[in-house]
Amino acid sequence: MDSPRWLPLESNPEVMTKFVNCLGMRPTWQFGDVYGLDPELLSMVPRPVCAVLLLFPVTEKYEAFKHEEEEKLKGQPQDVSPDVYFMKQTIGNACGTIGLIHAVANNQKHLEFEPDSPLMKFIVQTSKMASEEKAAFLEKDESIRVTHESSAQEGQTEAPSVDEKVNLHFIAFVNVGGQLYELDGRKPFPIVHGKTSEGTLLEDAVEVCKVFMARDPQEVRFTIIALSKDSY
Repeated sequence: MDSPRWLPLESNPEVMTKFVNCLGMRPTWQFGDVYGLDPELLSMVPRPVCAVLLLFPVTEKYEAFKHEEEEKLKGQPQDVSPDVYFMKQTIGNACGTIGLIHAVANNQKHLEFEPDSPLMKFIVQTSKMASEEKAAFLEKDESIRVTHESSAQEGQTEAPSVDEKVNLHFIAFVNVGGQLYELDGRKPFPIVHGKTSEGTLLEDAVEVCKVFMARDPQEVRFTIIALSKDSY
């Protein structure tokens, strides 16, 4: 059986903020662009930051690295906190939504939700499930799918069709228990990137993003988005 496919979500912070607000997250935190990686541009990002999203091109170099990383970590298991919320991606083009779920689910202590929030309901219902079970549960979640579809059609540029091959991928970086985690639904497990803190999450995540960029120096299709406390 073919896995379901959704329309790809655009890397537009306003669309992302509206998406999570439609699913019952209160607008006390907002997604916003990170315009550059030097300290001056990073200092313009509203603080605190509780999650960072990276949109990047899936290239041959990246796929080769991903395979090597997986093989290496299978032989040397990481110390992953049981508090990390991680899910697999089984729906084509759903990486934007899964990135948003990873960002939100690992920051429940910071974020606020409406009492009947479909997003919070999904997170609570799936929190104890294995990563594959969470993925299967998302396939059945109509409220998230419908909101994803309307958000995907709302971006500035014309949304590609469901069948168009999209080779851009979203992942999330979060701080759980003072460790920086990379959460990617195409990987079998979270990736631990060392120590971080609430105050340094953006800078620490950007250091990892720089490694992604250095791996494909000819590529320009990188976008970094931060989930920040609303400063307005």
